[in-house]
Amino acid sequence: MKKAKMFKSLEEFLNLESRLKFLENTIKVNNKDYNVRILKPGFSKQRCKSCYTKAELAHFFYILLDEGLLFFDLENTSNNRSEFQHFVIDNFSYAGDHGSQIAIKSISKQFSESKGYSYREKQIKFLEEFITRMQCRKQRLENW
Repeated sequence: MKKAKMFKSLEEFLNLESRLKFLENTIKVNNKDYNVRILKPGFSKQRCKSCYTKAELAHFFYILLDEGLLFFDLENTSNNRSEFQHFVIDNFSYAGDHGSQIAIKSISKQFSESKGYSYREKQIKFLEEFITRMQCRKQRLENW
């Protein structure tokens, strides 16, 4: 019987372990639809940074989702919302206190708040600020 390979140092072992975890997560299969998920967050994948708070980012993406501008599954609304939330969690960070970027661990609560009537005023305020910003951009393009 062959002898197990002994590592010369703890650093060598940890380096191998991190490479194996990276490889495992690179080829991990999503159980829902068997799509291969490449480069799970937490390794070398960089997230898209945002100037928005977590709630504002949820408003932004919920509006795009609700209006059908961006989607994963138009036939199944609950699956569409779930996939969209996973997409945001996997690929975006939000502006935390003191300007630091924070990775999103969950955004379900903020999506639900965006949908709820009680957060209607916050969503209207967000839309007004967004529309103002887009109008300024339109003017810059017209004057270019």
